[in-house]
Formats: sequence, structure tokens, C-alpha cells
Amino acid sequence: MGTDSPANFTYMGRTFDDLTNGHSSGAFSDCNSDRSGEFPTAASQGRRLLIACASDNSDDLIRQLVMDLESCSIEEQKQAAMEIRLLAKNKPENRLKIAKAGAVRPLISLISCSDPQLQEYGVTAILNLSLCDENKEQIAASGAIKPLVRALMSGTPTAKENAACALLRLSQMEENKIAIGRCGAIPLLVNLLENGGFRGKKDASTALYSLCSVKENKIRAVKAGIMRPLVELMADFGSNMVDKSAFVLSVLVSLSEARTALVEEGGIPVLVELVEDGTQRQKEIAAVILLQVCEDSVLYRTMVAREGAIPPLIALTQSGTNRAKQKAEKLIELLRQPRSGNCAATTSDVSV
Repeated sequence: MGTDSPANFTYMGRTFDDLTNGHSSGAFSDCNSDRSGEFPTAASQGRRLLIACASDNSDDLIRQLVMDLESCSIEEQKQAAMEIRLLAKNKPENRLKIAKAGAVRPLISLISCSDPQLQEYGVTAILNLSLCDENKEQIAASGAIKPLVRALMSGTPTAKENAACALLRLSQMEENKIAIGRCGAIPLLVNLLENGGFRGKKDASTALYSLCSVKENKIRAVKAGIMRPLVELMADFGSNMVDKSAFVLSVLVSLSEARTALVEEGGIPVLVELVEDGTQRQKEIAAVILLQVCEDSVLYRTMVAREGAIPPLIALTQSGTNRAKQKAEKLIELLRQPRSGNCAATTSDVSV
């Protein structure tokens, strides 16, 4: 299954035709490392870890910690996973060392364990190791995707957030996107987008943005009901999720099913409001989405025009970016075309 790759805009290795160059870099921030709280350690173990972090030679400690991951004691496994997670978080150069020392497979085994805290530590350690690009292929090849998806379904809130972020990292390899979708990640990410805390919503939206460059994942997202949370988040200017939700929507609306769902969830008034009252970036992306919605549907053009879109679009042609001006002008031209006649023949993509 191919990925969409229009020109002119690049984010995370992908290009988009309808967005101003560089605009989504502020909407999305990649996962730099886990942001969960520091776990308590015994004094002697804490000193050992601090010495290793300050030293240029942590190899001996890493080898011991990898051995401890396979201990018969859950407490020793927890301590080892926690220390590996901190070593990988605090010293980027340790990430490759830890993977080369054989930590990946035992950490993946911990993700599948029944102890919630141990699972969380395993997920978080895998996330931090995945921040090294050289580790991503090994992590995926070692079977991490299915356990991460299970953690996304049944883990602690922190485990779910870190699993979403780890899946985002793995999805940056094109060949993993389909595998992640086929393992059931998309509905779980949609659920996290709808019901998670702010960090969970942010991580879910970023992962969905990456994964939905693949058509079959777009279809899964729409079937999972993604339009409702996207529209609700775009409508809430206090959510700090307006830009992220709009950019996720922008990669979905190439599907007729997505356009239908967007209209059914009340998305047109929300997008028109963004054109009128949003930031410059929000005005532009809303105009881009509305243009895609209207291009092949007379009914949708009528709905957009009746929401009062033309005056703010005219204002956008006068004050927006060059890209925004072009999109607004094209949309105004569409909205001003006669809308009588064979309306039924151009509205097959909507249920009325």
C-alpha cells in the first residue's frame, strides 16, 4: 500500500501539497524522551546510576543491567528496566550501547508481562532506545510492535502515552506503518486522542499524523470515529490541540469517507470559524481543508457558503500567506459558482 507524497511541504520525511512549508513543525513536536517522573531507587543503586551517567565508561553497568532484566525476581527486573530507561534518557550515546548489549528483546518481554509497573518501565525504556535511529529497525524486527499495541490498550496512563510515542518513532520507518495499523493501533490511538490527558492527546495526534500517510490507516482512523474528537478539539481554542487536530484532519480528507464523516460531525462550521478567528496558520490549514471538501461536492459548497465563509476568505486573500491567499481565492471561486441544477449528481459522497 503506497503513501501519499504531494510536493511543497515536508514534515517527518513526508511532503504535502496543501500546507505552507514548515508550518506544521510548530504544531507537532517529536518525542524527545520519556517525560514521566523519576522512579525511586535504593541509595546504593542510585549512586551507581549517577556514577555511570557521569562516567565515560558505563559498559560494565549496562551488561549487568541486561542480565538483570532476565532475573527471576520482578523487583530486580524493575530496577534494571528503570536504570536502563534513565541511562538511555540522560545520555543519548548510551542508547546504541544498550541495544548492542542485548537489552531490546528482554525489554520487549517485559512489555508483555502482567505487572503494570514492570510493563510501564519496559515500554518507557523501549521508547528511549527508539530515539536512536539506528535502533528502530532492531526494535521493530525484535517484535516490539504487537506488545506496544497491547500496552496502548491495557497499560497504565503513562504506559499508553509512552507506547504511542514509541509507535510514532517506529512509524518513521515507512515499512512499519502498515504493520502498526494491522496490529490494531489506530482505534486505540483514536481512543487516546479522545479520552487521554493532554500529553496522551498530543502523542496520539502525532502518531496518527505519521501513520495516516498510509491509505489503509486513514480508512481505519475514519472507521474508528476519529472525526468526532478532531472536530471537538478544533472547536476548543483552549485545548492547545487546534493545530494538531487540523493537521491530522488535513491528511485524512483526501478520502471521501473522511469528508462525509467530517460534515456529519459538524466540521464545516468549525472550519469556517477557524478561517475567521484562528491564527494565521489555522486560517490557512482550514482553508486548505475546506477547499478539498468542496472541490467535488456542490452540496458541500452550499453548506460552506451558508456558514458565511466568503467574507473571512476574502479577508484571507488580503492578509494571509501567499499559500493561504491562493487557496482562499480558489475556494471563493468554487463557492461563487452556480449551485443549482444537477446537485444530486455531485453529492454521492454524502448521506442525507
